[in-house]
Amino acid sequence: MQQIELEATREDMRIAWLTALAVTIHIVESALPSPIPGIKPGLANIITIAVLIRYGWSTAAWVSILRVLAGSLLIGTFLSPGFLLSLGGAICSIMILKPATYMPGKGFGPVGYSILAAVAHMCGQFTIAYTLFIPHQAMLNLLPVLITAAILFGIMSGIIASRLLQTRNNGN
Repeated sequence: MQQIELEATREDMRIAWLTALAVTIHIVESALPSPIPGIKPGLANIITIAVLIRYGWSTAAWVSILRVLAGSLLIGTFLSPGFLLSLGGAICSIMILKPATYMPGKGFGPVGYSILAAVAHMCGQFTIAYTLFIPHQAMLNLLPVLITAAILFGIMSGIIASRLLQTRNNGN
């Protein structure tokens, strides 16, 4: 039997390290109480936005999807409704960021990317919740509140990502 050896590239190690950081934030955030069901700040997305700007969409997509998979395995929600909502949101978020990176000039910047990602994430989660779990018209009444929360948390995360990138660029 032939033994196969896999060698981790520098990019593989970068993705693993950044995913571990995002998973850690994801786990800490999952332990925090939510004042409104279904609304969390999405602090792990700060890492995704910083990775998008620093290393590009492909690396950000890997970190985002691996964060959801590894985080759900570690907190015991893999294949649960929460996992499906998280994965759906992450996929929508990362998919909206792809065309956004092609904007002329400097594009959106950390805050703009973060708002786009947060709103897409919320819309993805809402669509899955409405389609699979609670297909009731009354759910639509929650959408404005959820989108508003996504915009506010997107702004907050974008500001933090921007500061994180500034600190990194300044060598501190």
